Amino acid sequence: MSTKNDRRSFLSKLTVGTTAVLTWPFSGVTRSGFVNDQKSVDVNPIRNIKPLGFNWETPNPFLFCVHHDDQFPQGNENMGPDKELLKGRDIGNDFIIKDGFRMYHGTKVPGFPGHPHRGFETITLVREGLIDHADSLGAAGRYGFGDVQWMTAGEGVQHSEMFPLINEDKENPLELFQIWLNLPRKSKMVKPHFKMMWKEDQSKYSARDENGNKIKAEVIAGKLGDVKAPAPPPDSWAADENNHVGVWNIVLNPNAKWTLPKAPKGVNRTVYFYVGKSITVAGKEIPRYHSIEVEPDVDLPIINHDHVSRILVLQGRPIDEPVIQYGPFVMNSKEEIQQAFKDYQQTQFGGWPWPRRDQVHDRNEGRFAIHADGRKEVKG
Repeated sequence: MSTKNDRRSFLSKLTVGTTAVLTWPFSGVTRSGFVNDQKSVDVNPIRNIKPLGFNWETPNPFLFCVHHDDQFPQGNENMGPDKELLKGRDIGNDFIIKDGFRMYHGTKVPGFPGHPHRGFETITLVREGLIDHADSLGAAGRYGFGDVQWMTAGEGVQHSEMFPLINEDKENPLELFQIWLNLPRKSKMVKPHFKMMWKEDQSKYSARDENGNKIKAEVIAGKLGDVKAPAPPPDSWAADENNHVGVWNIVLNPNAKWTLPKAPKGVNRTVYFYVGKSITVAGKEIPRYHSIEVEPDVDLPIINHDHVSRILVLQGRPIDEPVIQYGPFVMNSKEEIQQAFKDYQQTQFGGWPWPRRDQVHDRNEGRFAIHADGRKEVKG
């Protein structure tokens, strides 16, 4: 079974597989507590530095992270690009940037039409733009511009993630992270669940260094300083605080100095530097678009230079179990993967209750979520 962490290969393998068988807001302001003493110099906390591509390597308990950054054009009447912009593309499997964007698996609207998952979670952080969600449980939503969706696939769910080009008179830029977080064996077959973390309700960390330069962060999972994230879905590996799962999207103002507080030994931690020119981490200059795998149990001093920088931090205690991943399924054995394909072929994980596999909502809809139990959230 393949273990390659590649979102395109995961989803494209589905075709092969099915042919064969198939809150509470909280804000805190603190001093940054920058560490620059001899002890921090003596201990080199950096394990590895790697350049980043489209798919980012992540440490266990994470499976991988994808950074989507597309400069989508004006939308047509179907909320997709003009037909002329689709020429010369591998429509249905378009993962090469052309004219500033990709269509992914979309044919008219960019995105990912209905596809199944089992055995893990997706955490989707949208920095700019909108996503239309629909799933086999009858749930739906539109979210973006700082919102986060956390979905537990559990025993199996189909969902679509489409990127509607709402604006007809201007461009529709989209930037998001999708992070796959594994589930332990005991939770792989729980009932599917998704939770919205609207930008208005998220936990925000804020600090200033000794010169007044600001550091701020969205605390999506775990605890950063005195700021605790909203509760994750109940069956998540992140639901147990002893697993020290952290997902933090951090902004460093120009010339800011900040120390990432240490975590317990045995936690895996990686820092992803994705916006800016360069930063200095534990005395080492790091160019933009690189990951830094670090020792968790050492305070990590970070110095920004004369520009705004953004970093994403992922950390967590590893799940000490076999990981077998194939197509859109992540289980503990080959037999469980085979069973997942069989179950999907027989049940379609509840079927698809929407008129289109690439379901998009009305252009005039604002941000909203309709849950499987009928509960509706409206954010406008």
